[in-house]
Amino acid sequence: MTDIPVIDIHMHIQPWEQFNPGPLEMMKRDPEHFELLTRLCDSPQAFLDYLDEEGIQAAGLVNYVAPEVMGFQDSVCEFITEYCKAAPDRLLPIGSLHPQFTPNVSDRMDQIAEMGIRIIKIHPPHQCIYPNAYRNGDENLRIIYEKAEKYGIPIMIHTGTSVFPGARNVYADPIYVDDVAVDFPKLTILLAHGGRPLWMDTSFFLMRRHQNMYLDLSGIPPKRLLEYFPRFEIFADRALFGTDWPGPGVPSMRGNVEQFLDLPLTEETKRKVLHDNAAKLFGLP
Repeated sequence: MTDIPVIDIHMHIQPWEQFNPGPLEMMKRDPEHFELLTRLCDSPQAFLDYLDEEGIQAAGLVNYVAPEVMGFQDSVCEFITEYCKAAPDRLLPIGSLHPQFTPNVSDRMDQIAEMGIRIIKIHPPHQCIYPNAYRNGDENLRIIYEKAEKYGIPIMIHTGTSVFPGARNVYADPIYVDDVAVDFPKLTILLAHGGRPLWMDTSFFLMRRHQNMYLDLSGIPPKRLLEYFPRFEIFADRALFGTDWPGPGVPSMRGNVEQFLDLPLTEETKRKVLHDNAAKLFGLP
């Protein structure tokens, strides 16, 4: 496939027992695939073996608190930090908290920093919040950003639509992240999914405007990347490869890597996106 040690910054290893019935039924539509997922979530070593089979060197494992839509509770942070202890040089724990449902957000941010969460995920369509809700009185969200800035923990913000039952796509427009980048200029922001499939032009504008912002390519079919972002290479230094596996439409990590490698991009850009940018940002080999 490639001799580049691929870092996939956006995968989902989650406590499946916390899923609400609607999202769980979506995940069970392919029983064989769901059996694989649950087995990998139960065994870090099995997952590492699977990464080897798929040609992935390291992975960011996304978890987030969304009790209303998805069912996930604050304990997802403990779940994923324990899971990633199996290979801290290969597995990045991505955790979360919720401004409305997490008790004592300030203390929890201190705990998250201490336990070693590497990225904090904000998922507006599943958490039912605007990314800039602190400007309208959500002080807990402001605390999350302030403490992430203080501790040097990047914030990953989902942008773009979600098809899970109960998701509120009114919150999915990336333009609201503009405020976050303006108000917290030292905060590293990962713009997950590039606003696909409706707001790619907005994401392109944000990436050009804000140097503290990275584009997380997960959820974007690689073969359509240059259709969505024709001038992609102007921010090649701030793009991170991701698949969103095992999300809908991502049956294979390897397949996504191969599609990306087939794009008419320079070899330097491919290496930066597949490895170098994430390795530099997160101190990975």
